[in-house]
Amino acid sequence: MRLGQWLQRVSGLFIVGALLASSNARADEAEAWHALRDGEAVLILRHALAPGIGDPDHFDVNDCSTQRNLNDVGRQQARDWGRFLAQQGIDQARVFSSAWCRCRETAELMDLGSVSTMASLNSFFGGQGNRSEQTAATVDNVNALPSGLPVVMVSHQVNISALTGSYTSSGEGLILSLPLGEGSEVLAQVMPPSVQN
Repeated sequence: MRLGQWLQRVSGLFIVGALLASSNARADEAEAWHALRDGEAVLILRHALAPGIGDPDHFDVNDCSTQRNLNDVGRQQARDWGRFLAQQGIDQARVFSSAWCRCRETAELMDLGSVSTMASLNSFFGGQGNRSEQTAATVDNVNALPSGLPVVMVSHQVNISALTGSYTSSGEGLILSLPLGEGSEVLAQVMPPSVQN
């Protein structure tokens, strides 16, 4: 077999493999959305874009003017999440948020229903809060929820990493299998197409 023919065959196999992997990823994501709609999974997402890192020294959880907040892009990302979820058949949900303004605003702009604060979703970045206690409390809080509408949570990158071992970008979400536990199983890593751009 000539080198050119061999390279053609290898590249053809690579393309077929890539197409199969893409097809499997879409099937896995479809199953994850189905699990979320059926109450067998929850969605946790990192708040939408709020430029910067951490919060100012004079941070006060009850005063948004002392916090790092969503910018216009972040607000649009949050609205895009609401539309994206509606496309997945979820236009109402039980929504839980960190008390931080950037999380609450993300949750509210998704327009899925009333937003409840879940203190265990509060950031523990930079020595605030308690990583292990809050992670355990999030697991307990979620596992104790009765059946009902899908569950959507808005939190911070450090909280999501502690819960799942996965890194999330601003506005990125993870669909997690229930019941939650240590190293909760990630069924899909999702983001509205508009947020990815």
